[in-house]
Amino acid sequence: MSHSIGLYLHIPFCRRKCAYCDFFSGVGTQADFDVYTRELTEKLHYWGQQAWEPVGSVYLGGGTPSVLGTKRLCALLDAVKNDFSVDKNAEITLEVNPESGKALDFDALRQTGFNRVSVGMQSAIAREINILGRIHTPEEAAYTVKKAQAADFDNTSLDLMMGIPLQTKDSLRQSINFCADCGVRHISSYILKIEEGTPFYSNRELLNLPDEDEQAELYLFAVDYLNRLGYAQYEISNFAQPGFESRHNTLYWHCGEYIGIGPAAYSFYHGKRFHYARSMQAFCDNLLTADGSGGDSEEYIMLALRLCEGLVFADYEQRFGQPFPALLHKKIEKYAKLGLMEADGQHACFTPKGFLVSNAILADLI
Repeated sequence: MSHSIGLYLHIPFCRRKCAYCDFFSGVGTQADFDVYTRELTEKLHYWGQQAWEPVGSVYLGGGTPSVLGTKRLCALLDAVKNDFSVDKNAEITLEVNPESGKALDFDALRQTGFNRVSVGMQSAIAREINILGRIHTPEEAAYTVKKAQAADFDNTSLDLMMGIPLQTKDSLRQSINFCADCGVRHISSYILKIEEGTPFYSNRELLNLPDEDEQAELYLFAVDYLNRLGYAQYEISNFAQPGFESRHNTLYWHCGEYIGIGPAAYSFYHGKRFHYARSMQAFCDNLLTADGSGGDSEEYIMLALRLCEGLVFADYEQRFGQPFPALLHKKIEKYAKLGLMEADGQHACFTPKGFLVSNAILADLI
């Protein structure tokens, strides 16, 4: 039987654009939602005719998928199941914003086949939420999670952000405790990155952002504290209770293949990488941009080292039919002596401190 693939559906709408976000998304009307749902359904039918592999994970991300409402979301998942061979035990994730998610019919979503909900909270501190320009309250986030759990969504996740202006270790601890008290199985916790073209970038000198050392302290604190609460780190920005690691995202880091559908969505399929432009018209016209071949040894190393399990040398050698390069072994040993990596002859991985400078180390390794 063939390896299963992932399927990503991009929903490019939000109630309001956050000041730090550079994803392709914008405000839409109900009519826009209807048009896009029809367009996405057509593209699902097109790709379903191209893909013969079973689908092991489906992920609806954005933007804010929950703004589409229950009926459209269920229709999209029905279209996925009609056009693709979806594994019986596939992980099917819906990203939800607390403001729009609280109105969803989670019972209907669960019955249609969704089995994982990821709630974009970012912080449980009202001041930090307001600084980010989010339009929900911590109470709405908790309500949305509890509503999903009551509908038999055992697999729930919350997003947290580190490095928010005016954030402290104590406020981050409060946000982590909030997530744990909600009983979620998974927490994504990542450092705020100021992207060009966003309002945050234009106003970056006025934001009172923590410096790199302060960001590092927040990150290392979060890694340790989450682990103590039972959320083991399995990737640079992701933590989970045992057995609740995101299968869809782990597919990316294992250099697995996936099809991304929607404007600005990327794919890696049949050894090729390609994407839709950041344009609704290009997506409607099904215009794809080729990004060349994927899955080479350098890319494999880079992605594997995002995971806490790291790079398993035997897997590398089996995949590429050659020994792991001796020069890279020596470089890994160098970083292990500095406390930035761990290596035992069977595998290599970053330590939490190493993750903070992983881009620089990877540039040296590959």
